[in-house]
Amino acid sequence: MGTIATVLVVLVAALHAYFLVLEMFLWTRPLGLKTFRNTAEKAETTRVLAANQGLYNGFLAAGLLWGLATTQWNVVVFFLLCVIVAALYGAWSVSRRILYVQGVPAIAALVAVWLLREGML
Repeated sequence: MGTIATVLVVLVAALHAYFLVLEMFLWTRPLGLKTFRNTAEKAETTRVLAANQGLYNGFLAAGLLWGLATTQWNVVVFFLLCVIVAALYGAWSVSRRILYVQGVPAIAALVAVWLLREGML
C-alpha cells in the first residue's frame, strides 16, 4: 500500500486501540471520566458496557492492521467502512464529536486507499 494510505489506516487503527484502552481499562479513572465527560457514578454503572465497546474497538483496530499486514485492500476497506458506520451512528445517537474524532480519519483513510487503488496516489 502507499505511504499516505498506510499512515492514515495505521492512525485509524491506533485511535481504536486507544479507545479500547480508554473504554476497557480507564473508563472509571480520571482520564476516562474527562474524555467521555462522565461522572464517577455513571461510569461505574456503565463500566461493563464500556468494556464491551472497547473490545469492539479493538476488533476494528485488529482488522485494519490485519488487512495492512496481508496487503488485502478489500479487508482494509471493509473495516474502514465499519468505522465510518459506527461513527455515523455514534454521531447520531451520542455526540457529533464522534463523527470528527472517529469518522473523519476513517473517511480520509478510505479516500486515500481508493485513490491508491485507482492509481491516483
